[in-house]
Amino acid sequence: MRVFLTGATGFIGSAILDNLIGAGHQVVGLARSDEAVARLVKAGAEARRGELTDLDGLAAGARASDGVIHTAFIHDFSVYAANVETDRRAVDALAGALEGSGKPLVIASGTMMVSHARPATEHDAPASPDVPRAASEERVLRAHGVRGSVVRLAPSVHDRSRAGLVSAIAEIAREKRVAAYVGDGANRWPAVHRLDAARLFCLALERAAAGSRLHAAAEEGIPMRIIAEAIGERLGVPVRSMSLEEATALFGPFAFFSTIDNPTSSAITRNTIGWQPREEGLLADMPQSEYLS
Repeated sequence: MRVFLTGATGFIGSAILDNLIGAGHQVVGLARSDEAVARLVKAGAEARRGELTDLDGLAAGARASDGVIHTAFIHDFSVYAANVETDRRAVDALAGALEGSGKPLVIASGTMMVSHARPATEHDAPASPDVPRAASEERVLRAHGVRGSVVRLAPSVHDRSRAGLVSAIAEIAREKRVAAYVGDGANRWPAVHRLDAARLFCLALERAAAGSRLHAAAEEGIPMRIIAEAIGERLGVPVRSMSLEEATALFGPFAFFSTIDNPTSSAITRNTIGWQPREEGLLADMPQSEYLS
């Protein structure tokens, strides 16, 4: 299969790229720079120069493929709403280019859009159309004549080099010399290893039914207090409970995320397409991690 992959040189996308090539697929990666082109060619892929804002280029790349995996996202939380809108337009261009083709389109989303006191399942829709990335999900799941699916990623996609939002919180702890959690720290975040997440995207491309939501959550939910304690122990800084006001001053744009309770089930994903996480968990990764060194 000829696969158009956005985010192909990113943290998750590069692992997806390796999986696709290992499975015998031909990959065309979206590249924003000469450096990215060189990395793609070295990995055995083709490169297509472009940006997420180049909607015509995205559509052309999709039409020239047998399937699309979209993982690219601009991770600047100071302008998060604008980046969500950029993603929506990119997804709309990709889905529009594939409509009526029967080809697969797999996009990345996040489990935090379905936060509940009970574990969220793949059947749960976003709480409202205004939830970030809800519009992108809806566009793919309802695309006519497209085998569209959504992979919702846990907020802590990790390996020993990075760990999603956990890395950001760890960097704040290093700078401010305190590892903090809000209240009793009982709110939970799911987690998934980068390699397990990559395998799920590839399974979705090959097997997911049209309209599928899939959850990349190998661990259902780790309390934020436990995560903060692991950060504090590794960095040698005190661990503190904070009020929401104190946490807002400490965490800045990440304060909102730090309070979310997001236990997430992946039982349906495992049963429907045979995904079985096999890498080590977040807390096992953290003592040997580079981002906490």
